[in-house]
Amino acid sequence: MFFDDSRLEDPSLELHQGLRWLASTGARIRRAALTEPVGHLERADRPRGILALGAESRLVRAVLEGACPVPFMAWPGPGLPAWVGPLDLTVVLGDHETPEWVLECAAEAARRGSTMIVTAPETSRLAQVTASTSTTLIPVTEPDPLAAAVAVLSLLGDLGLGPEVHTGHVADAADLVAEACAPVRDLSDNPGKELALCLGDTLPLIWGGTVLAGRASRRIAEAVRRACGRPALAADASELDTLLAAVRPRDPFADPLEAPTDAQPCLVLLDDDKLPDRVSGVARRLSARADAVGVRVARISSGDAELASSDVERYVTLLQRGLYGAAYLEIGLAN
Repeated sequence: MFFDDSRLEDPSLELHQGLRWLASTGARIRRAALTEPVGHLERADRPRGILALGAESRLVRAVLEGACPVPFMAWPGPGLPAWVGPLDLTVVLGDHETPEWVLECAAEAARRGSTMIVTAPETSRLAQVTASTSTTLIPVTEPDPLAAAVAVLSLLGDLGLGPEVHTGHVADAADLVAEACAPVRDLSDNPGKELALCLGDTLPLIWGGTVLAGRASRRIAEAVRRACGRPALAADASELDTLLAAVRPRDPFADPLEAPTDAQPCLVLLDDDKLPDRVSGVARRLSARADAVGVRVARISSGDAELASSDVERYVTLLQRGLYGAAYLEIGLAN
């Protein structure tokens, strides 16, 4: 498939469904946060442990694992762990299309008397099977796992079970990305279009050096695979270094107009300029390895660290910039 960057300047892109969905992420986060929960948990109700199920449960774990005062687990299924009981909190993130195994686990947790926080439409099966006096339901009306996860993180922060999350600030972060990556901004001043151009004819290797950047890298890789139908890998630095070491160095005397026989990798680094000292050297080594073999290096940044008051804001910024890049990649390939 040929990537045509002229498609990224089409005036009709303002009506593109995928771009409009990304642009409204901030609004969905606000709506989910403003929804009044059905049920009430007290800050003093500290559980013995927390289990999270469903879409973006690993995001909730990534945010909480360094700050949660009780053991926390994001559960991949299919059955409910034997230890879950009345002393524990079960968090279930779902919607009208919640997988059957999640429904079964949620129903079993409710049967065992676990305290529950559930995100789901009020008319959904998930809301029905978890209904009890120990359940707090966050009614969501739109199928956006990110918005639901931010609402859960905000509630858990209010309960003293995680860091404080200001949903308005998180929504503002999503809005800032939408403004920077809007279709009306041309390629020279649009990080989403710039990323798509880097990925147009390459095989992306994506790395994030922190827990949340790593989570964002996996979500971005999924979006890129859907956009182009080619492999895109988010992995640990050691795995990416092995792949880069196997790349045949680019011939400096090769005809630049001659199309390569195989797609070349592109190394995508997330927030490599904001890493703690103990891992900043890893990013430099990956970048140096890529430069040595002529592999293009692209960067996704969460912007000025002083303007982001929480890790969740930085995560949303990284994720949305990557998702915009994937959307523009799909447009440029005319998929």
